[in-house]
Amino acid sequence: MPPPLKSPAGIVDGAIASGTVKGDMPPAKIVLLGMVAGVHIGFGACLAVMVGGAVPAIKAANPGLQRIIQGAFGLPFGLLMTTISGAELFTGNTAIVMTSFLHGKTSLLKLLKSWSCSWVGNLIGSLFIAWLFYLSGVMHSGVMATASAKASLTFVEAFVRGILCNWLVCMAVWMAAGCQDLVSKAVAIWFPVSAFIALGLEHSVANMFIIPMGMMMGAKITVSDLLLKNLLPVTLGNTVGGAIAVASVFYIAHKKL
Repeated sequence: MPPPLKSPAGIVDGAIASGTVKGDMPPAKIVLLGMVAGVHIGFGACLAVMVGGAVPAIKAANPGLQRIIQGAFGLPFGLLMTTISGAELFTGNTAIVMTSFLHGKTSLLKLLKSWSCSWVGNLIGSLFIAWLFYLSGVMHSGVMATASAKASLTFVEAFVRGILCNWLVCMAVWMAAGCQDLVSKAVAIWFPVSAFIALGLEHSVANMFIIPMGMMMGAKITVSDLLLKNLLPVTLGNTVGGAIAVASVFYIAHKKL
């Protein structure tokens, strides 16, 4: 019977094996599973906005508590669904496939294929679920303020928040990969993911849902704002957070030193 928790070096070995499988996937499969991940994260982002964004009295009296509520409900379950179902999430792939690349098991071309195809799939899935929620009529107008705030960040702010966010997200993925049972994986995911929401950091895939959802609800945001003011810098920051702060650090520590 395997131990309930892998060793740190064992997690690196698992990331190499998983990243190799991900790198070998055909583009169409990555895009399809990326769409699934986009939907899952969209569900989580929607819940976070609808719960955490619908407590104005708490926000006015205790903004810290409002941030905790927003972080606790939503994105942790979205990432858990993604992780357990084997869907392809760009932000997680920045660490997992990068580890295989560093070990020489995945080529640069396959690494870029994984990242680009999962990103495109995530975008398609996020837009699809945002459209469904728009048609459902359940979303409140608070999402417009959240979307507008995200589209108003400077390039540097969005980039750095992207680094910090995916540092935490990939630690959630990393720790969950070291766990053998569902409850342990859920706990490993919940703390870092709820933390990044409470801290106000930027996740490119969550933003693929939140900002278009705000646009559909009437926020004065252009497609150029979405792509250039948020998704571009946040995606670059997410890549650095996952590939450098998590994958490279642990690979060097356990395979080179």
